Amino acid sequence: MELLLGIFTAFGLSASAGLNAYIPLLVVGVIAHYAPNTLNLVKPFDLLANPWILILLGVLVIIEMVADKVPAVNHINDLIQTIVRPVAGAIAFAASANVITDINPVLALACGLLVAGSVHTVKAAAVRPAVTATTGGAGNVPVSIAEDILATFTSVLAVVIPLIAGTLFIVLLVLALWWWASRKQKSQPA
Repeated sequence: MELLLGIFTAFGLSASAGLNAYIPLLVVGVIAHYAPNTLNLVKPFDLLANPWILILLGVLVIIEMVADKVPAVNHINDLIQTIVRPVAGAIAFAASANVITDINPVLALACGLLVAGSVHTVKAAAVRPAVTATTGGAGNVPVSIAEDILATFTSVLAVVIPLIAGTLFIVLLVLALWWWASRKQKSQPA
């Protein structure tokens, strides 16, 4: 079950890296730094929780967010991010939820690379050109803001949902055992 939840987390983080390369890495780093029992990163991915790396990722998030909202610069940013986002997705996939220890590292990196690369390709080659063409470029900033919000929301949920699912499973198991015990007690003669 833990492996399956880890894989869901990894796919969610790598998909959000296709929208913004640094948001999922920052989310993973912050959660690993401030709640290490929630997300325990193995070497070398534990570097994401280093305070200096977190500061660097925060600066890179701001740079990418600003660059993505400036006309003409956003297209250059998308070209640069064609390499960066798939790599970030590979790192996020491999680092999250100790997947790297349960799955071949090359497979984990390849999966993250493909997922983030696919999301980025759809965004840069289909969605953004369509938005630019239909709105004369006016829709790029709102779409970029929506992408940043979606990347943040997806990254946080990718880590939190597996925890909620695990907690819900335990609560349902306890309720089922309690129901079974009370039913068994009612069926016995007094």
